[in-house]
Amino acid sequence: MSEIIGGISHIDCDELQHILQNSNNKTLVIDVREPEEYIAGHIPGIPLIPMNDIPYYLGDFDMDREYVFVCRSGGRSYQVARYFKHNGFDKVHNYSGGMLEWCYDIAEGPENIIKEFNPALLERK
Repeated sequence: MSEIIGGISHIDCDELQHILQNSNNKTLVIDVREPEEYIAGHIPGIPLIPMNDIPYYLGDFDMDREYVFVCRSGGRSYQVARYFKHNGFDKVHNYSGGMLEWCYDIAEGPENIIKEFNPALLERK
């Protein structure tokens, strides 16, 4: 069950999997690790925008959408969620525990590394 820490909703592995399996759920899930971490293993279908690139794209994100951020252990994704919240985004969540706690399928390779922002690339397939 999600909990609020520092004003940010934190969700667990099962909650994130439920979001990903529900095709009607339009929450955007974004990995914020570095490319080499993502290539080594990521949640299938999830795009990568490294944490340090997020500020360049902030104005391109839809403030009405809901977001979940993922990293290795939950620290970087928490910082990104706080950054979004500080910039007026209300529907943001941190995946608590990160990839270290992910208990479902993992994909390898450069599946969806965002090099030029395009909102359509953020959608789950």
